[in-house]
This record gives sequence, structure tokens and C-alpha cells, in this order.
Amino acid sequence: QVQLVESGGGLVQPGGSLRLSCAASGRVSPVYRLGWYRQAPGKQRELVAHITTGGSADYVDSVKGRFTISRDNDRNTVYLQMNDVNPEDTAIYFCNTNPPYPNFNWGQGTQVTVSS
Repeated sequence: QVQLVESGGGLVQPGGSLRLSCAASGRVSPVYRLGWYRQAPGKQRELVAHITTGGSADYVDSVKGRFTISRDNDRNTVYLQMNDVNPEDTAIYFCNTNPPYPNFNWGQGTQVTVSS
């Protein structure tokens, strides 16, 4: 089983930036496509960004041009750079493979709150 630990969230003003990190407890094969998900209050969890082994990334329309996903295979870590955030980005952010595989345990997530 691979444990995932997210960090880097917090309170940020609209237009601000945050950088989220997700570390895997064990060795994560680079073959896995990794993703960042978020779950806002009263809503289902959604995939907002994913990155392939080769570094190709894709994003949900609502974050395109503002968020950037990256990965460091040597450190078993995936990042999400969030720029120009707005209140609609408020959610708990999780990382996992895309699609989620049963041997990867969801972490606690990291709370991002965008508010003035």
C-alpha cells in the first residue's frame, strides 16, 4: 500500500498563490499518471489536473491557465502550483493516481480556503 500525504494548503486571498505538495510513502512507479483532486463542501470530488509519466499535463477548464501540476519521480512527489485563486477554488485538495488504484490510499487532503 502507498500512503499519500498532502500539504501546503491554507488561507489565501483572492488573486493569491499557493503551492501544494503530495508525497508518497513508498516508491511510486513512474508509469502511474498522477492527479490532483478537490472536494468542495456539498460537492463530489473532482479531478482538476493530472500529469503523465512523460510530463504531459491536462486540467479541468476552471483552472486552466492558473494551476500547474508537476512531478518529481525521484522524490515520489507531485505538486500543484495554484495562481490567481478565487473563492471557487476553496476545497480540500487530494492527490492520487488517475484513475485511483486500490493500492494507493487516499490521504487526509489539505484544506485550501480562498477568502478576503
